[in-house]
Amino acid sequence: MNKKVLILCTGNSCRSIIAEALVNSKLEGISAHSSGVKASGKVNVNAKRLLEEKGIWKDEYHSKTLDTVIGNEYDLIVTVCDHANETCPMFPKPIKKIHVGFEDPDGKGFEAFGSTFKEIDEVLLPKIIEALK
Repeated sequence: MNKKVLILCTGNSCRSIIAEALVNSKLEGISAHSSGVKASGKVNVNAKRLLEEKGIWKDEYHSKTLDTVIGNEYDLIVTVCDHANETCPMFPKPIKKIHVGFEDPDGKGFEAFGSTFKEIDEVLLPKIIEALK
C-alpha cells in the first residue's frame, strides 16, 4: 500500500509520538510522522519509557514543528487533540484529514500513558486503515 500519514497534536510530546510509533510498528504499508502545531521540543519521558517498554521506540522520534514536515507528501493527516484540529494549517495541496481526539496524559502518572497507548491502538489505527482505503 505504501501510504504516508502525518499525526498532529499541540506539543508533539505524547499522543502524536505514541500514535506515530504505533502506526510505524503495526500498520504494514503505512508510515507515519508526527508534528506539533506548537511543538514542545521534547518527548515526554513517560511516553518514551512506555514505547521503550513496548519495544517500539526509535531514536528518530522527536518533537518537531510543522515547518519541518509541511513540504512532505502525505496521504492522510490525523489530528489527535482538539487544539490541533482547530488550528490545522493549510498544506500546499489538498490532503484528506480526520480527527480522533484523545485525552492528554501529560502531567499524569505512567499508567495514564498506558491507557492512551491502548486507546490509540484500538481506536485510531482502525480509523487510519479505513480512511486510507
